[in-house]
Amino acid sequence: MTVRRPRNRKAQLADSAAELFGKHGYHQVSVNDIAAAAGVTGPAVYRHFRGKQDILAHVLLSGMDVFGLVTEEALAEPGTPDEQLDGLLRAVAALAVDRREITALWRWEGRHLDEADQAKIRRRGSELMAQWGIALRDSRADLSKTEAELLCWAALSVFGSVSVHHVSLPRRRFEACLAELAAAVLAWVPPLDPAIPARPPRPAGKSAPSRREELLSAATRLFRDRGYHAVSMEDIGAAAGIAGPSIYRYFPGKSAILVAAGYRMADRLDRTAEAAISGTTDPREALARLASSYVDTVLRSDNLMAVFAGEHANLPDPDRKELVRVQRAYVAQWLGLLSQVAPELPEREARITVHAALTIVNDLARTPRVAARPGISAELAELAVTVLEARK
Repeated sequence: MTVRRPRNRKAQLADSAAELFGKHGYHQVSVNDIAAAAGVTGPAVYRHFRGKQDILAHVLLSGMDVFGLVTEEALAEPGTPDEQLDGLLRAVAALAVDRREITALWRWEGRHLDEADQAKIRRRGSELMAQWGIALRDSRADLSKTEAELLCWAALSVFGSVSVHHVSLPRRRFEACLAELAAAVLAWVPPLDPAIPARPPRPAGKSAPSRREELLSAATRLFRDRGYHAVSMEDIGAAAGIAGPSIYRYFPGKSAILVAAGYRMADRLDRTAEAAISGTTDPREALARLASSYVDTVLRSDNLMAVFAGEHANLPDPDRKELVRVQRAYVAQWLGLLSQVAPELPEREARITVHAALTIVNDLARTPRVAARPGISAELAELAVTVLEARK
């Protein structure tokens, strides 16, 4: 008797890989892990893919195709521009709830692709955002093209925020929650005054960084661009202009650099949050100050935040647990203030809302075309507050 392979084996392997990559990270997953999750042998995977990188490329590009199809179908529905935009948000919210792992991979794992596939991802992403921008400007003629682009990227981050937490709701309520938050973002009115504060300048008057600081700065930049596992100590030394064994005078190994980066970012968040909310008893004002301080910290911290948020799986276990605790404590500050501003908001919905606000700041701060805007600091703070106030 001949046993036939399922026709959807390639899709099955891709789905298994997406779930594993999203849960454990690209480098912690092997081809054999993917095969086992799909119920096949390792060699069987190579009938469909050249290797793990090829699987990741397929997962991301097919995910982009699905996202594009959902966008096109929603915008092809008859109705006014407002109705089409509302339909688009509801459709993408349903996709985000159904395929949370895709948004995680899109945000963090694309750097592991080769240049050709990265270029495809960027091109498709730009095409999608152009479609969104046209739809938004059809609904809101008051927006410039660049303002529409800013708001579309921010709305996309609302949907992508489901990948950074495990909070869930009944499906229809979850979808409605995300669509409401994204709609609030798209309805935001940019300030008319063009003299809004610019991206915070670098502190002046500081002495030249030490060798240790140069190594930490070079390492976090490389970790962000290539991923922790793709960077060697020699790469870090070369980027900092330090060669050979002298690197080890400052850090005993690569893991120690990652740990130092994590605690550096945690300390900055703790200090800036405390300074922001001290001196006020108004929870609404405190929440706005906290949002502004977070934007300022992220914009000043360059690659530290990307490493802090994206490389947890590579930390030694005790440090990973401690930094996760610190992150949760930081989020709890936002939740505590939001619960005072909107006491009727259910706790799980409040968590989803806070993570959406934080993700907008994190994503847009490292989106070059958006981060280059002269007033991005004030805009990000206002967008974060807009999301936090959307569910009152």
